[in-house]
Amino acid sequence: MKCLFLVWTLLVASFCQAHTDDNFVVSDIFGNLGERDKAAVLMVHFGTTYDDTRALTIDAINEKMKEAFPGVEFREAWTSRIILRKLKARGVERLNPTEALIRLHEEGYTHILVQSTNIIEGTEMKELRREVESLSLNFKDIRVGNPLLYAPTDYEIVARAVMETLNQAYPGGQKIWVGHGTPDPATASYAMFDYVLKSLGHPTCHVGTVEGYPEFENALQLLKNGKSRTVTLAPLMFVAGDHAQNDIAGEWKERLEKEGYKVQLYLKGLGENAVVQDLFIKHAIFAAKHKAIEMAAKKKKYTLGD
Repeated sequence: MKCLFLVWTLLVASFCQAHTDDNFVVSDIFGNLGERDKAAVLMVHFGTTYDDTRALTIDAINEKMKEAFPGVEFREAWTSRIILRKLKARGVERLNPTEALIRLHEEGYTHILVQSTNIIEGTEMKELRREVESLSLNFKDIRVGNPLLYAPTDYEIVARAVMETLNQAYPGGQKIWVGHGTPDPATASYAMFDYVLKSLGHPTCHVGTVEGYPEFENALQLLKNGKSRTVTLAPLMFVAGDHAQNDIAGEWKERLEKEGYKVQLYLKGLGENAVVQDLFIKHAIFAAKHKAIEMAAKKKKYTLGD
């Protein structure tokens, strides 16, 4: 086991940058396990009832995560209780994060790395952090990797990657990336992604959300400022599931057509993009190699004048 962890460390070293600033310290969660310690990676997804997009996104990144952490037990959990209920009616059983963590504890696992495929730090991500925190005393060390769009560089990496694939499929015209949205103030992340797209030279690319801000009307106003009457809709979501099929390909397409636009659909989840998959993996690797410094500890340090 210890040899496998050594191999893992060498494999991921090239991907890890030492962000040892005021917010993190170097700390390898899997690097110093005791003889009785057991390590696991828990991959958390919102989930989907669409098997085709699941295979191209969720299943694909699960395999990449296993390759990134050889010798570490891999587990999976889904957060959408609606999707879990629908799957259960089909005879498919999947665990939610709390259930998965309780099972890991019962099986004697002591060091857990949790990585979700959430796009932003919205309500879903915050609820996951809350669930993990509520069970943290069950483990010697448990950490949560960041969502896809977290640091400014994440936005640039994702914007460049997704625009390359979208422009190859549908060059020209105007484009709208449609996210899920959140009632949390983190919905501003979508406006930031819109800003980054335009700053990278895509003035006819806009962002809207199904359940947040920017809304459909905000995206429509931006379209009206442009000249092209051709619009491509694409999901700013990890999987192209219910929202992509019903809201984007349904309601959004119909409303834009009533406004006189020719609408094209690019129904591929972000999780199909290799660059997006790799960025999630890098977030997980960083979390495995670094531990966040609690704000209380930072304030104590500042008080002492360090």
